[in-house]
Formats: sequence, C-alpha cells, structure tokens
Amino acid sequence: MIDISRKRWHKYFLFASLYFSEGLQQSLTTVIIPIYLLDKGISIPVVTLVAGVGAAPWYLKFVFAPLTDYFSQFGKKPFIIAGGLLGAISLFFLIYIDPFVFLIPFTLFLFLSHLGTINLDVSCDGWAIQISKEKERGKINGAMTAGLFIGMAVGDVMLASIAQAYGYGISFLTGGSIILVIMIYPFLVKDVKILKERPKIVSLLKEEFKKRTTQFIAFFSGVIGIFTGLLLFVIPLYMKTILQMDVGQIGLVTAIYPSTLVIGSLLGGALADRWGRKMILFIFISPCIVFSAALIYANTWQILAVIYGMIGFLVGGQWAVSCALMMDVCNPKIGATQFSILTSLTNFGETGTGTISGSLVALLGFGRMFLFSAWSLGPALLILYFIRPKKNELYGVENG
Repeated sequence: MIDISRKRWHKYFLFASLYFSEGLQQSLTTVIIPIYLLDKGISIPVVTLVAGVGAAPWYLKFVFAPLTDYFSQFGKKPFIIAGGLLGAISLFFLIYIDPFVFLIPFTLFLFLSHLGTINLDVSCDGWAIQISKEKERGKINGAMTAGLFIGMAVGDVMLASIAQAYGYGISFLTGGSIILVIMIYPFLVKDVKILKERPKIVSLLKEEFKKRTTQFIAFFSGVIGIFTGLLLFVIPLYMKTILQMDVGQIGLVTAIYPSTLVIGSLLGGALADRWGRKMILFIFISPCIVFSAALIYANTWQILAVIYGMIGFLVGGQWAVSCALMMDVCNPKIGATQFSILTSLTNFGETGTGTISGSLVALLGFGRMFLFSAWSLGPALLILYFIRPKKNELYGVENG
C-alpha cells in the first residue's frame, strides 16, 4: 500500500487524479449537457434551471460531509470510492433517458451524478486537511485545482468531439468509464490519520464559527462564487446562440478556460504559500473585473478565446488560494464538515446564480450579464479587506 503521508508526490498525484475525475464530470454537466439540451429543443431558461437543479448537491455539501467525519473510524477511502461509482453510474443512465420526453428523470440522474461526485469531493478535502500543514496547503490546493481543470479541459475537447462525431450517449459513456478507471488508484493508497473516537461535530462547529475570521471567510466564500455562477452556463450558451458555434467548436474554445485555470491555480497556490493568502487574492481578483467586463466586445470566437483564457487564469489563482484560506481555519477533527460548509457557500453563490442565469440573460441580454459579473467582484474585494486571521484561529496538523 502507498503511504501518501510519507511520499509527497503520491499525495499530490492522488488528490490531483481524484479532482481530475471531478473535472470530467463537471465538463459533462456544465458544458456538454446544456448544449445537448439546447439541441433537443429545450429553451435556455429551462436548460439553466435543469443544470442548476441537477448541481444542487454542490451547495448542500454540508448535509453530506458530516458522514465522513462521524464515521471517521472507517477512513476516507470508502466514501471516495462509493462517490466515484455513484457519479459514473448515474452518467450511464443519462444515455437512455430522452430529456425532451422525460425531463424530470433526466434531472434526477443528473442530480445523483453530482451527489456522488460531491461525496468524493468532501472526503478528499477532509483527507487533505488531516494530513497537510499550513505551509503546503497552497500547493496541495494548486494540485487539486489543476487536476480539476485539466479534467475539465480534457472533457471539453475530447467529450465534445466524441459527442459531435458519435453522439451524446457515447460521450456520457466515455466520461463515466474514465471516472471508474480513476477509482482504482485509491485502492492502492493507505488510508491515514483515522480518528479512533467520533468527534462532537455540532459542538465543535459552534466553537469554530464563533471566530470572527471564520465568519468573514464564510461571507467571502459565498460572495466570490457569484462571479463564476454568472458566467458558468452563459458562456457556452453565448457561443451557441450568438456566435453560432457547434458543440465541437464550443468544446475546443471552452477548453481554453480550464487550461489557463490550471496555470493560474498552480501559480496562485505556490505564491500563496510564500507571500500569504490575502495579497495574492487581491492580485488575482482585481484584473478579473476588467476582463469580465471586456466580454461585451467578444463578437468573434478569437476575441472570446483570449478574454476567456485570461479570466480562466485569474479564476484559477483565486480558486486555489481561496481554498487554502478556508483550509487554514478548519479544525482537522471536523475538517470535511467545516470545509464543506465554507465551500457550499461558494457553490451556492455559483450554482444558485447559474440556475437563474438563463432567465437573467432573457431579461437583461448577454452584454449586461457580463457587466454585472464584473460588478459582483467588488463586494468580494471589500470583504477580503476585513479578513485578518490571528494565529490562534489557524489550524495545522499538529493542532488536530
């Protein structure tokens, strides 16, 4: 068995590969499926509603994460593997359900696919918090984020091309099969730092969220997710309806975004470990306001690709550093639960906004949506200014 607590590169590879599987699932559910639904003749407001409802588990992570902490004596592996299996198998069911005829069953299995993936996600996060130190969390989150976005990039290009050439069903089959293969690796890894006693989750959570810094970080987490939520489903729909691109072309251009996200996340994570979380977040968030507003000038795919790529680079840095900041204040005894609450707020801001983004486009138009997304980063910067963590509000492995 591989002991990832002793071999650092195995640690990074494990977390990156698990997040890669999440990226494939995210590519299918946020890019391929919305275009699939459009091709089926479903309206844009209904498309984003289905995509948002299906992704609801991402902002309900705090409901499921306590299971991994409460049953900590069993370790994280069972939850990771079970989540990966549920996520992949649910994708297989989508092959046989026509969403135009059976929209509710289609949405249900989309929901189950996300549900499996978030159980994998929260278990992976809890494991990372248990075995990592503050000085390496930026790099660990960089590896996780890079794995996620590499998976998205591969999914956007490969799965979109497969959908174009062989049909959407084969695309779902391919994505689910790759996820199943990735689930083999956790079997080879030794589960580490298993708590012998069940933690008192509720009482510990109350103590943690009494801390001023944790409260500000929670507020920041929810607000920062609004930006990506406003663009998550809208950009592929903009390419489809305004630029008149087909699913293969959309996949190629969309792949630029996660590709640059990888670079931004690796750089942002490394810089955050060296120079601190807040300064690097300011550096990555501020120019993002300019580039998101510049989307109003993206009247060709070339212009869109350049701007979208820059936004990806900046969002990647934000993502890795924000997650490191959240991990810093998490108690390792309830790491999966506490971190899931913080990230659920981000996902609620992202997916919740994404759910109504189609209706907002119908009401405001694409141009105003792009400007509104830029404006949404202003409050995030303001909240970030007031985050000033004290040493006794940060956790490391030695405090666990």
